[in-house]
Amino acid sequence: MAILSKDEAQAILKKVLGFSTADECAGQLNGRTTGNIRYARNNVSTAGSSDNVSLAVEARFGKRSGVATCNQFDDATLRRCVQRAEEIARLAPEDPEYMPMLGPQQFLTPTTYAAATAGITADYRAQVAADSIALCEPRKLTAAGYLEDGPSFVAIRNNKGLEGYQQFTQVDFSVTVRTADGTGSGYAVADYTDVAKFNAKSLTSLAAAKAAGSVGAKAIEPGKYTVILEPAALVSDEGILNRLMYALDAREADEGRSFLSKKGGGNKLGEKLFDSRVSIYSDPLNATAPGRVFDGDGLPVKRMNWVEKGVMKNLYYSRYWAEKSKKPATAFPSGWIMEGGTQSVEDLIKGTAKGILVTRLWYIRDVDPQTLLVTGLTRDGTFYIENGKIKHPIKNMRFNESPIIMLNNIEAMGKPVRLGGNMVPPLKIRDFTFTSLSDAV
Repeated sequence: MAILSKDEAQAILKKVLGFSTADECAGQLNGRTTGNIRYARNNVSTAGSSDNVSLAVEARFGKRSGVATCNQFDDATLRRCVQRAEEIARLAPEDPEYMPMLGPQQFLTPTTYAAATAGITADYRAQVAADSIALCEPRKLTAAGYLEDGPSFVAIRNNKGLEGYQQFTQVDFSVTVRTADGTGSGYAVADYTDVAKFNAKSLTSLAAAKAAGSVGAKAIEPGKYTVILEPAALVSDEGILNRLMYALDAREADEGRSFLSKKGGGNKLGEKLFDSRVSIYSDPLNATAPGRVFDGDGLPVKRMNWVEKGVMKNLYYSRYWAEKSKKPATAFPSGWIMEGGTQSVEDLIKGTAKGILVTRLWYIRDVDPQTLLVTGLTRDGTFYIENGKIKHPIKNMRFNESPIIMLNNIEAMGKPVRLGGNMVPPLKIRDFTFTSLSDAV
C-alpha cells in the first residue's frame, strides 16, 4: 500500500476533491516503504521495515484555510477528513498573506527512481552489515553503521487543475569505525538513488583507515590554518554549506534579516560576494543527484543558478513575496550542485605545504545569523599535513567560521561528489579559524 502508482494516487485525490464544498481544495499523498539495519560494536543491534501512506487535505473559504490528515482511504474516512479540514477553515482567521492555489503546471521528468533500490531485501542489508564488520574485526577495529533504503512517492491535486506525481528511491549509509581503545575514529557517509553505485566495503575501508591512522593524536596550537574540508565536513543536516543555501531567502534579505541585506534596504542580488570559482546551481535533472520537480505549493522546480562565478544570481522568492516584490516566484530545490575541479582529496593533500585535513564537522551551532558565523568541532579523523603528506593525526578542535568568508578564501576545489542529495566538492580553504582544543575523539 505504501507506494501507490500515479493512477492509484490520483484516483484517491479525485475522490477527495469530489467530497469538498470549499472554494479551494487540495490534497497531497505521501508514501514511503523503508528498510533499515543498524550495527554497533561489530554486532547488529536493530533491523526493521515500515510502510506508510498519509493524506493531507487543505480546504479554503476565501482567505481562511484548514488542514486535516488521515492514513485510511475508504470513502467514509476520506469524506470525514475533508469535512474536518473545512470545519477548521471556517474557524480560522483570514491569512493576510493568502495566495490562491495554482492551476495546471508543467513539470520536469528526472530519473529519481531505481527498481534495484526499491527491491533491496533484508538479506541484502544483513550482508552489508556483515561485510562492513568483517573488514574491521581482523584489524581489532569496531564498526558502527546504519543503512536505510526504500522507495517513496508524492502526489498532489487541487480543484484548480493542478496535478503532479513523482516517485523516488534512496539509499543512505554511514559508518563510524573506532580503534579497540577508543582513541582513534574514522567516518564515511554516502547516499544514492541507485543501489548499484553503493559499495559498503569501500566506504568501510576508508573509515577503518582513518580510524587506524588517527591513533596517538597530537595537540597543536589553535589559530588560522589552511584546511582541506572533505564533503562530509561541508554538507550534513547541520552543515556549513547547507546554512548558506537556506539563507538565500529574498524576504529575509529585503527585511534586513540576513547576510544578503543591504544597509538602507534591499538585497545584494547581482553583487559579487564570493571567489570567482564559486558557482552553485540546482537542477532536478542532474544525473547523479536528481531532485524533486515541484515544491509544497506545486510550483515547478527547474534549473536555477544561485551563484555564478561568485555573483549572486537568484534568491528564493515565495509566491507571496514574489507578488509583493514584482518578481517571479521561485520553487526551493531539494538539492543543489556546487561546481568544482578534477582533483581528488589525495591530490589536494599533495599540493599542500602545511595544513589540516578535516573528515567531518559536527555539533555546529549559529553564532551570528547575519554573517552566518557558526561554531562547531572536528570529528572522526583530523590530520596534520606537511610537504604534501599526512604527517600525523591531531586532536580535534573547535572552529568559528562563516561560509561567506570560506568561499572567499578558496585555494583549490576538488571533484564534486554526491552527499545529502547534493553535489559538493572537497575544498581547500586558507585562514580557517580554530579557537580551542577538544579532547573528544
